[in-house]
Amino acid sequence: MTARHLFSGNNALAEGAIQAGCDAYFGYPITPQNEVPEYFARRMAEEGRVFVQSESELAAISMVMGAAATGMRAMTSSSSPGISLMQEGISYLSGCGLPAVIANVVRAGPGLGGIGPGQCDYFQAVKGGGHGDYHLHVLAPATVQETFDFMFLAFDLAFKYRNPVLILTDGLLGQMMEPLEIREPSHLRIPGVSFERASWALTGAQDRPGRHFKSLHLDTHVLEEHNRALQRKFAAMAADVRFDTHKADDAAYLFVAYGISARICRAAVDTMRSQGIAAGLLRPITLWPYPIQWLRDRTPWLKKVMAVELSHGQMIEDVERAVAGQCPVSFFGRTGGCVMTAEELVEAAVKEFDL
Repeated sequence: MTARHLFSGNNALAEGAIQAGCDAYFGYPITPQNEVPEYFARRMAEEGRVFVQSESELAAISMVMGAAATGMRAMTSSSSPGISLMQEGISYLSGCGLPAVIANVVRAGPGLGGIGPGQCDYFQAVKGGGHGDYHLHVLAPATVQETFDFMFLAFDLAFKYRNPVLILTDGLLGQMMEPLEIREPSHLRIPGVSFERASWALTGAQDRPGRHFKSLHLDTHVLEEHNRALQRKFAAMAADVRFDTHKADDAAYLFVAYGISARICRAAVDTMRSQGIAAGLLRPITLWPYPIQWLRDRTPWLKKVMAVELSHGQMIEDVERAVAGQCPVSFFGRTGGCVMTAEELVEAAVKEFDL
């Protein structure tokens, strides 16, 4: 491929995974992410790698687990209802200490909802959508380029911590087209991450002791120690926080938003700055772990904070947790597949901030 192309977010996600060395993709079609498995079906064959259209989302995540156990860079993708079906398998992956990448191109809900964009899967993504005490790194791209780039970071994080990583995008970002540079994003790579399979993967036990993965521990004390070991790993993961800011250093009024909402907030900030209002933006890139400390440290200089989401208010709970009552927090959101404009966001902010 040449260096620069016009790509949709969904196709960029798939090509980014291929460029990052994805060995195997297993998936099942659902709008608005159908272009992801469609793209993989063509490109994985060209690369001589594994593509399987599974019979269901349940089968897809189970196939990912099997491939991950052999040390392959395995992934799947779906949209909101399909990701719900995968939650048990995601919990198994984390409980077994297996690396994998899952992409959720979020659609409006609840239930089947509609095929328009949403950010209403935040709770599911960052609070552990499956059973048990576990965490995932959750990455939220805001551009087509980041959708491509974050696939490298996702596989690096998955193999560094031997844990699943979730990419949280949405139907608008998945369908929109932007210029894309095909290159390795060296600024996102994690030094020292190895994709070597021999050290822990199931590769056949000839001339060596057997290995196994399991998350079932019927001895209560063994299971407790297993959970303690996982929590030590999650604590290390929690230190790997990533975020971006826009004109936030001297901001008195701060928007907090991720993904496509953050792009709209960025335009609103620029408009408000042109009107002499000291607005800024915090854009979490990792939704888990969340940039709590940065926001908490900024609170003494902030007059008000507004959480902006394509939901009825989910991320706002993490904003409130970070602010810890030291600053007023308000909310602005659209749902059902509707997307706010920068103009209505400015209007709402001016009113909410009493400007």
